Amino acid sequence: MSEARDAPAMPPEYQLFESEADFQAGVDRLLEQPGRELRVFDPDLAGLRLASAARVARIERFLQASRTRRLYLAVHDTDYLTKYCPRMLQLLKRYSHVIQVQRTHEEIRELRDAFLVLDTAHFLRRPETRYWRGVICLNDHNEAYAMRARFLEIWAASYPAVSATTLGL
Repeated sequence: MSEARDAPAMPPEYQLFESEADFQAGVDRLLEQPGRELRVFDPDLAGLRLASAARVARIERFLQASRTRRLYLAVHDTDYLTKYCPRMLQLLKRYSHVIQVQRTHEEIRELRDAFLVLDTAHFLRRPETRYWRGVICLNDHNEAYAMRARFLEIWAASYPAVSATTLGL
């Protein structure tokens, strides 16, 4: 047990991306990392390919890896998720106890970046959602902690939006 504590921390690893393909590969890479809580902020989730069977399967594998895993999604607009992502909605039904979706209040809807943060260790960020440019960072606890804190601020300025049942029960 002391060997794990004495093991050197992994150095931070940054990788820039500038294309949609590289962004999608970065999302998949982030989903493969060890962690417990994945927090996602995206204006509408369209760039994450949540209508894709492969992406939803990766998210399901992420959730199945441990009973303690959680997925939090904060969005400005839920239309893409509710209209075009039936697989993701089915996943929400099966895992309603570990997935939460919230919609931001009007006051912060001018935010145009998007990011995913896994615990306080890894994150992927696109500074402007109109472009695919961004960075994935693994093992940078300082920056990932800051990204998680930002997500928590966005989460606090949002409300429950999509539930597993039609009635929201």
